[in-house]
Amino acid sequence: MFEELRDLGEQARRVARTLRTLDTNVKNGTLLAIAETILEEEFDILSANSEDIEAGRAAGLDEHMLERLLLTESRLESIAGGVRSVAALPDPVGESFDARTLPNGLRISKRRVPIGVIGVIYESRPNVTVDIAALCLKSGNAAILRGGKEAVHSNRALASAVAAGCEKAGVPGNAVQLVQAQDRALVKDMLTAHEYIDMIIPRGGPGLHRFALENATIPVITGGIGICHVYVDESADPQKVVPIVYNAKVQRPTVCNALDVLLIHSAVAGDLLPQIADDLARAEVTLRCDPRALAILQGHPLVSAAGSEDFDTEFLSLVLAVRVVDSLEEALDHISQHSTQHSDAIITEDYSNAMRFVDAVDSAAVYVNASTRFTDGGEFGLGAEVAISTQRLHARGPMALRELTTYKWVILGDGQVRA
Repeated sequence: MFEELRDLGEQARRVARTLRTLDTNVKNGTLLAIAETILEEEFDILSANSEDIEAGRAAGLDEHMLERLLLTESRLESIAGGVRSVAALPDPVGESFDARTLPNGLRISKRRVPIGVIGVIYESRPNVTVDIAALCLKSGNAAILRGGKEAVHSNRALASAVAAGCEKAGVPGNAVQLVQAQDRALVKDMLTAHEYIDMIIPRGGPGLHRFALENATIPVITGGIGICHVYVDESADPQKVVPIVYNAKVQRPTVCNALDVLLIHSAVAGDLLPQIADDLARAEVTLRCDPRALAILQGHPLVSAAGSEDFDTEFLSLVLAVRVVDSLEEALDHISQHSTQHSDAIITEDYSNAMRFVDAVDSAAVYVNASTRFTDGGEFGLGAEVAISTQRLHARGPMALRELTTYKWVILGDGQVRA
């Protein structure tokens, strides 16, 4: 094991014992101090980010990767606002639930507690450093973070601001620690550091998730890869269809909850597909169409035939796969075969079809008449998220404060002994 990781792990174990008993007011004060420090250190943070952007361009990173990497004054203000919003949320730690009294007089309940030490391996987005720090601190967890090399300077500057904010509030600055070494072998060490880390969250592409699942000896929460669908039903209101599809695809195409596949009922495809294509053309969205959609949109300048992989691709760019279907059931079959269980939507005025879609689609977030872009901790009123889980165990969808806790049984007695 890398010596740096061992040192970080030992520190995290020690500080986790302190964090789990912190008063809510102390945790909130720490978060407010972090938000303030981020804005105070804006110049240093943006300068560090500029280094990463320049290095990324020199290394040939494409535009959607550079967009994920970029920090601006307004983005820093948004990051600080996110930290403040976490401070304003109820503290789940210490919550008592499922309380009851047994026939023998024992009072038994569950009490929500921190998980302990959270390890997060992530790529590209430096805002993740602060989001995770805020949620881990509020939920009483220590954190060990390993960011991607493309954001190394930005992550160091943000982690430094987090540590300074902690210390201002009287909380140990090593409550959130950033791994400095960039050796890829360290990732495998993190995945097997069970004596120091209680849960691993990988945030990145399919390769990272697959590597984590295959090599971890620690519980792993995977997610954040979204092949997201919108199905336009036969009864869909045209006034809703065009703006929902446009927003889901265009509003921020480089994120995991952006639209990748449009399914449209054949009864309305002839009328609605040209409207959708014309609207998306304003943002220069390229449509990759199945034969039936291609026939309807023949001659449109931004339309081409879909390839064999297009319905299994998270584009993260202004590209949209399109297929015409003959029924809701055909749409459900397609989603079942191609979805990554992230976010899928139906546009319909038929209540029965809406409920059939909600019941049948096994995704972390299922929408009726709304854009998939809302799958986000902030939009769900959670403040932020450490990840969007597409798993079935422990947590699904945006993972925020409650999802970073577990529980223990508390039993209050008055001398009872078991017969």
